[in-house]
Amino acid sequence: MTPAQPVVKRTARAILLDESDRLIVIKRTKPDRPPYWITPGGGVEPTDATVLDALHREVFEELGAKITDAVPAFVDTVPCTADDGDGLPPGLKVQHFFACRLASMDPSLRHGPEVEAPCGTYEIVRLPFTPEGLASVDIVPRSLSRYLTRNIPGIRALLARDFT
Repeated sequence: MTPAQPVVKRTARAILLDESDRLIVIKRTKPDRPPYWITPGGGVEPTDATVLDALHREVFEELGAKITDAVPAFVDTVPCTADDGDGLPPGLKVQHFFACRLASMDPSLRHGPEVEAPCGTYEIVRLPFTPEGLASVDIVPRSLSRYLTRNIPGIRALLARDFT
């Protein structure tokens, strides 16, 4: 039996639907790299009491948004190596994805390193939450893109009024 690798990073990310059931993502454009789309969220900090607290903090930082009905939907675990360039020791990165609804958003309230010292651009985009809408952009990680495409009805069910 091989020893378990340590978890060296945890993130909280939102599968965020607006009032029209559009998926809110961030288009990332970095120098010398093709654009890609990510869900709002980021690292769990030592000051965050829970992963859910990190989710609320990160969504507010990146979008100036408040969310409701956050329900765990998907967990992605990937290896981190010393070659990743993120300064982390070798181990595992665990990404927690929550299905949630947008309560309010004011992009003028955005703050944090993505806004104050960006490396490239961060554009808020609303996509149709359909197979065609998801396929129209390069959502990363790929495991999330595949999960979303297979589970559109299931994610909507997680956010149904009789569930949350």
